[in-house]
Amino acid sequence: MLTSQLEIIKQGQDYLNILIYNNNDSTYRNVLSPLFISSAGAHMRHIIDHYLALIASLQSGKVDYDVRHRNSKVEQEPQLALDKLVQISNWLKSLTGTDLTRVLILYTEVSVTEKKVQSVPTSLARELVFSGSHAVHHYAMIAQMAQQQKMALPSSFGIAPATATYLRKA
Repeated sequence: MLTSQLEIIKQGQDYLNILIYNNNDSTYRNVLSPLFISSAGAHMRHIIDHYLALIASLQSGKVDYDVRHRNSKVEQEPQLALDKLVQISNWLKSLTGTDLTRVLILYTEVSVTEKKVQSVPTSLARELVFSGSHAVHHYAMIAQMAQQQKMALPSSFGIAPATATYLRKA
């Protein structure tokens, strides 16, 4: 499981390294409206926020993905996002099997018409599965943005593991 998480984080690192190498920060910051309502940087920040929520949860025992750092410099500067992904990667490498079984409480808003927060028991392993899947989902949107911007990315960027398995058999 941790290896797969590191693979997911590496996809984000590879994307950011392409931007940095090509000195293409504007591609990261631009909102391609009307097709999209946010930038690739906003998607990357959102991914990072989820992993940072998990890092914080090991101290508090509470996971709250609704705590976000909107409009942060991570959305504007690919190098800062890359630095955060390196931090997350190092954290993942430090986890043990005992850490993965740690029971946590997830707090999340569940209504769009009123503020209603639900709490449910979960584990770090379960939340890593969610965060990885969530990251791949956002990578897929970033891949669509990159395609619109004529930016070449690896063909596996933003592809879900089950889809990759299906494509290998096709």
